[in-house]
Amino acid sequence: MGSYLTRHRKKILVTALISAFLMAGLVAQLGYLMIYRSEYYSALADELHERERTIKAARGEIRDRNGTVIAANRTVCTVSVVHNQVKEPEQVIEILTRELELSGEEVRKKVEKRSSREIIKTNVDKETGDIIRGFGLAGVKVDEDYKRYYPYDSMASKVLGFTGADNQGIIGLEVMYEKYLKGTDGRILTLSDAKGVEVKNAAEERIEPVPGNTLTVSLDVNIQKYAEQAAYQVMEKKGAKAVSIIIMNPQNGEIYAMVNAPEFNLNEPFALPEGASYTSGKERQEQLNQMWRNRCINDTYEPGSTFKIITSAAGLEKGVVSLTDRFSCPGFRVVEDRRIRCHKAGGHGGETFLQGVMNSCNPVFIDVGQRLGAEAFYDYFEQFGLLGKTGIDLPGEAATIMHKEDNIGLVELATISFGQSFQITPIQLVTTVSSIINGGNRITPHFAVRAESTDHEYVMDFRYPVRQGVVSEETSAQMRYILEQVVAEGSGKRAKLEGFRIGGKTATSEKLPRSLKKYISSFLGFAPADDPQVIALITIDEPVGIYYGGTIAAPVIADIFDNILPYLGF
Repeated sequence: MGSYLTRHRKKILVTALISAFLMAGLVAQLGYLMIYRSEYYSALADELHERERTIKAARGEIRDRNGTVIAANRTVCTVSVVHNQVKEPEQVIEILTRELELSGEEVRKKVEKRSSREIIKTNVDKETGDIIRGFGLAGVKVDEDYKRYYPYDSMASKVLGFTGADNQGIIGLEVMYEKYLKGTDGRILTLSDAKGVEVKNAAEERIEPVPGNTLTVSLDVNIQKYAEQAAYQVMEKKGAKAVSIIIMNPQNGEIYAMVNAPEFNLNEPFALPEGASYTSGKERQEQLNQMWRNRCINDTYEPGSTFKIITSAAGLEKGVVSLTDRFSCPGFRVVEDRRIRCHKAGGHGGETFLQGVMNSCNPVFIDVGQRLGAEAFYDYFEQFGLLGKTGIDLPGEAATIMHKEDNIGLVELATISFGQSFQITPIQLVTTVSSIINGGNRITPHFAVRAESTDHEYVMDFRYPVRQGVVSEETSAQMRYILEQVVAEGSGKRAKLEGFRIGGKTATSEKLPRSLKKYISSFLGFAPADDPQVIALITIDEPVGIYYGGTIAAPVIADIFDNILPYLGF
């Protein structure tokens, strides 16, 4: 009996000890949660009663060099519902269906969905948003937002780019400078009870948004508009597929205008041109991608005779040719087994190098290329920056398509010398010629000049690389003189302007495959010829009828210069 009582007391003692141990652990855990983790669980509890709504930040404006706004914002609204706060669901469904022009089924599905917040529609115009707000519907939230707006519709569309539904940049400068333009969203925090109903008279926490920075670019609205007008006129007159124009300062790389006609409406960027057809979403997207494509930087082409500027500079710099060297043109050159024609079937006869450039004579440039040799010519491609990209501040720049040095035989060397059998972008051609005529400085073409906050506290001045010594001052001066003679008395005389000194070079390049007999007509010009401050390139894609660059492209640049040179103070 005694042993039984002893065992019984031991069991009670053990049970009491275990209970005490468990109680102590529970007290310790509670103490830990209440003291050391109180802030964490208090925050979780608050979150259960908080409703957060985003206040969208205004995207930074884009302005031209004169301060003209070319990308702005319009106030729009986002309409949403909080399920637990809706008191009259049928009324809410009826009003939102009518005012937002949505299907009743779609609105009902969202109103009846049990979620913390359901967005009914974004980008609602402010007038409609104010009407909905005026009904005072419980559970319906109307928050002001911003939608990108372009005052000039299609102007410089493929340069500026546009934003998507979330107001984020998609192409062009909008995406390139997203981090400067986007701003920081704010938020509104409100309290709700256990049922999710908003607590009346509760303090509302509001964190104000920070608007994006204003981006100032080198584009000039007046020059851009005039260049676009000129592009559309020649496009219509010649029945061309497309026309591109670049106008730039060759001294510092600031781009005043970049035209890609036909442009598209930035305020309706997903609307295909009238008459467009497609059979699938993929095909539609491919057509949109083509419509948005910036041919000045995304597409390469055979430059033709405008490239003779580069061959001339390389020959003069290397010392294999001088302005007075004599050549003979019978109308062709035979290189290995190839008979390569001059554009003048009967030939130019005897001529100096200067006259050869003025006449745009292929045999002269074939001879200069042979004197240089493949290795030296390739070295100048590298020295001039032709084998890389320009570094322009737009996405998707294409690189030069060139033979490998080991694959350049005599025929390839001959065709390269007058601008065939390789491809470059228009922006690469303009940039390279700028370095040849500006004294030998390889500049970086660009648009962005400055970014600053709305309160002017933050200012970022953009700087771009410059590489000196691309050619000597002597070669640069000779090239300016040669190209002025091309316009004064040579193949570019249709670009001549009374009262102005203009330099330039024409080109007519045959597209691939050559059997199609399709051409790109172009002219590259600059002014003043003795101290270039403006350089311009026009390319006319597949003109109908007369297609010679000297006949149809040179007069367009002359007309543009006639208007913009006085405007720029020359």
